[in-house]
Amino acid sequence: MKVINPSTNEVIKELEADNRESVLDKLEKLRNAQKPWAKTQLSERLEIIKRFGEVVSDQIDHLAKTLSDEMGKPLTQSLGEIKGAHGRISHLLENAEKWLSEEVIRENESMKESLRHEPLGVIANISAWNYPYNVGYNVFLYALIAGNAVAYKPSEYASLTGLALRDCLMEAGLPKDVFHCIIGDGSIGNILLEEDLDGYFFTGSVSTGRLINEKVSSKMVPVQLELGGKDPLYVMEDVKDVKIAAVNAAEGAFYNSGQSCCAIERIYVHSEVYDQFVEEFVEEVRSYKVGKPYDEGVFIGPLTRASQIDVILNQVNDAVEKGAKVLTGGHKIDGPGNFIAPTVLVDVDHSMEIMKEESFGPVIGIQKVHNDEEALNLMNDTSFGLTAAVFAENESRVNAIIDALDTGTVYWNCCDRVSPYLPWSGRKNSGLGSTLSYIGIRAFTQPKAYHIRKSS
Repeated sequence: MKVINPSTNEVIKELEADNRESVLDKLEKLRNAQKPWAKTQLSERLEIIKRFGEVVSDQIDHLAKTLSDEMGKPLTQSLGEIKGAHGRISHLLENAEKWLSEEVIRENESMKESLRHEPLGVIANISAWNYPYNVGYNVFLYALIAGNAVAYKPSEYASLTGLALRDCLMEAGLPKDVFHCIIGDGSIGNILLEEDLDGYFFTGSVSTGRLINEKVSSKMVPVQLELGGKDPLYVMEDVKDVKIAAVNAAEGAFYNSGQSCCAIERIYVHSEVYDQFVEEFVEEVRSYKVGKPYDEGVFIGPLTRASQIDVILNQVNDAVEKGAKVLTGGHKIDGPGNFIAPTVLVDVDHSMEIMKEESFGPVIGIQKVHNDEEALNLMNDTSFGLTAAVFAENESRVNAIIDALDTGTVYWNCCDRVSPYLPWSGRKNSGLGSTLSYIGIRAFTQPKAYHIRKSS
């Protein structure tokens, strides 16, 4: 399997992909190792994860370079992702014992009723390439802490990072057969779907998530899907500072070259501040430097997948044909690599793909609205339900909107952020289940109820 640098389209390295025989061998080793791992004291499991964080920190420069080389993320953003992902480790160290310990629900002189949280067993973590540390930690660290063994399949676009994570876990002292890395494309991932595992946790596209859900539903095991979004942002006319709102919105739309499930993908602006917002927004986007991950000051790197360029340009062309106007960008950048100019469109509406279908790239449509009701209706006019944001000052107006939004996460005067202390979940085509928070800790367990009658 060839690992391609999206900045140059050159081969970085060739890896030996797994095959059916090697996958089945790894799964058998995981099954044998899981029960002893589950019997390991929680404090010992937490100590290993703590050491894992230290190992990653010690190797951060090399790990960030590996990530930038294979998926094109600017180096500063690769470093930022790795450092930010450590918040998951802190969350586990602070909270895992509390949420995984036995709970006495009710007790009297004759009866004790309690609840224990047992691991699922061997789980498949089919992960994503755009934030392999963040979305990987959300699953495999939490699963390991709960006593599970993990078959971790990184995206083929982040295989080197996946192997590096495995090596860091081994260096931290994780028993070698508790975590195995499965290397290959979707056909290799499909082998995991055919086997009888104890849970499936996927991060990626809606189409693949739906396929996974259909293929494993008959197994009657937990399935969690963290899928895409078409996340809206609404700017009210009473926003405190239009420029600050525009700068924040632009970063939320274009960070990681727009390749984020929770990136801002459509913007609605009240007519009273629309012209100023658009002017400030376009000025900010035009200041973004496009280049290779190691170029000084670069903010927009290449798209990880070359095929996404056509998806984005087709959305732009569809919008223009229906009356939209391109204010900046709208074209592929000549030369090697998967570079597309950051693109802003106005005069858009919901007849256009750019406002309805996930873009997953450095492109955004901005639509004028005249009141809160219109904005809310447009924000909810989607098959997705991941995040939504409002920039404004009036608390009662904001609450009326965010309470009515059909999304798993809402933001007020911020956007495109994740906290390990709050659940990360999507509605509709944005997914099933939750990671992070105490819900994410227990997502990798199954409850067992104990009814203990005391001797008289």
